[in-house]
Amino acid sequence: MNRLRSIIFVAAITVFGYAEGADIDRIEPPFWWAGMKSDTLQLMVYGEDIGSTDSVVIDGPGVSVTQLHSADSPNYLFVDLKLKDALSAQSVSLNFYADQQLLASTQYIFKSRRPNSAERKGFSAQDVIYLITPDRFANGDLHNDRVKGLSEGVNRDNPGGRHGGDIAGVIQNLDYLADMGFTQLWLNPVLENAQEDYSYHGYSTTDFYRVDPRMGSNQLYVSLSNQASEKGLGLIKDIILNHCGSGHWWMNDLPFTDWINYNASFSPTSHRRESLRDPHAAEIDKQEFSDGWFVPTMPDLNQRNRFMARYLMQNSIWWIEYAGLSGIRVDTYSYPDKTFLSDWSQAVMTEYPNLNIVGEEWSENPAVVAYWQEGKQTFDGYQSFTPSMMDFPWQRALLNSLNNPESWGEGMVQMYQALSNDFLYADPYNLVIFPDNHDMSRIYTSLNENYEHWKMAMIMTLTLRGIPQIYYGTEILMTNPGTDDHGVIRTDFPGGWPNDQVNAFTAEGLTERQVEAQEFLKFWLNWRKNNAAVKQGKLMHYAPRDGVYVYFRYTDDTSVMVMINHSDSAQSLDPEIFEQRLAGFNQAHDVASGKTTTLSQALRSQAQSVSVYELQ
Repeated sequence: MNRLRSIIFVAAITVFGYAEGADIDRIEPPFWWAGMKSDTLQLMVYGEDIGSTDSVVIDGPGVSVTQLHSADSPNYLFVDLKLKDALSAQSVSLNFYADQQLLASTQYIFKSRRPNSAERKGFSAQDVIYLITPDRFANGDLHNDRVKGLSEGVNRDNPGGRHGGDIAGVIQNLDYLADMGFTQLWLNPVLENAQEDYSYHGYSTTDFYRVDPRMGSNQLYVSLSNQASEKGLGLIKDIILNHCGSGHWWMNDLPFTDWINYNASFSPTSHRRESLRDPHAAEIDKQEFSDGWFVPTMPDLNQRNRFMARYLMQNSIWWIEYAGLSGIRVDTYSYPDKTFLSDWSQAVMTEYPNLNIVGEEWSENPAVVAYWQEGKQTFDGYQSFTPSMMDFPWQRALLNSLNNPESWGEGMVQMYQALSNDFLYADPYNLVIFPDNHDMSRIYTSLNENYEHWKMAMIMTLTLRGIPQIYYGTEILMTNPGTDDHGVIRTDFPGGWPNDQVNAFTAEGLTERQVEAQEFLKFWLNWRKNNAAVKQGKLMHYAPRDGVYVYFRYTDDTSVMVMINHSDSAQSLDPEIFEQRLAGFNQAHDVASGKTTTLSQALRSQAQSVSVYELQ
């Protein structure tokens, strides 16, 4: 099945892109870099009968072939390379032979790395992430609305169809995003989704090395990264390790019979994520969770196949290096093979030790989420190298604390209790916190369009521990009234299309309340940029009293106090309660109003209000 072929070794190689030879359709990764930390590389070569190759000759210094692996399909060959320290940027020939007859020849390129690429700094609590569904943000290039060879075109009347937003639209509005005060961009997947319909969301990848032409191109994605960086914005890539799209090119000719779980036939996942860390779990429950498919159009990848595992590892590293990424968000984090996730995260973080990766483990149980974070001491000895996770328990606590009326066990105490569980996490300050995202109802809708509660939600997101993430349109109170249809939740951002009657980029046509919300968020985003206590300080909070929740963010030099009055009456609190954090300070500067309060007198707050003070 994976028989080792005899090998002709020649030193040195360099990698280009897809092969020009008639017998080679593609090589992946399409190129690589000299000077990477890992000294090995595996090429997946695809072409008619290329599996009959028994030797590969390379004509450049610094590279050698160590093994050839055939697959179950005769049209694949996996080539293991050894990369030496002497490897430099260059283009070399790959020559494929069988019985001393030349089968095919192509060029492969090794490129020079960007300066300090390995030491790149990933996103952190210093940042605020803006999440964008690209198809719904802005249509910057009308010419790619319909692309030959891709069946689904634009239909803005269909909530589940493509609406035409693209990478060019994001680039054209980078100034808006930077002015708002965001510092990182997370785009839902932009890779090719050659599905017949419902392809706009991007989660059914049909080519792991190609940006969907309806979104732009690989080169334009790199341009987005470069231009965003110039404006102080990092770029986070949304990747899927668990599945591909049913329209993926390899589905018509799988390399191995076990490339796709359940013999490439649909069998649904149980979604019982608890089984992976349940000490009493049956093996069948673990298998049905990890190997089952989400839907028939998303074939579940088998990461236990070592060639698949290597393919996915190299693909992630390739995009980080190629596009200059500041981080990765991993979709459906716990669904791939558990051992693979440990190996994958270690491979990525070894190449980029200062990068950040955030995983999506959609559970409201903090023990479940905490299991996957780097540094967690697990009951079974499992080791993860993924630094961050999406804090779904925090998001649920946010909604509960604001939507539930104040009582002994509900209201602000629910956020207090949620944060008291931080002892479960290896690093709670490196979790991504968010009021909503692309898969759940809009925060303004979830809060029953209560504007005061929306303001509380924004302040808590920006000032509590963690890395804040805001979904596009939150700043203008976008809603999904009466439905949880994802196509409606991901409504077009007004002003992103020609002839839009409302333009949120310029505020033209927005309601008074929308303009107020946009300015409110802009003010606090830009304030946060310059506040060390909130960006890197510790958190201390006090048990809520009469519906008033008070917490502090502080460093050795600075301190911020946040007071949230979720009750229906004005409240007055004795500052002696907070003596531990107020010691050494005598004044509190109200950031919003500019007024200063003496800390020797009672702290007052209006009903249903939030106040932020800088202590002096």
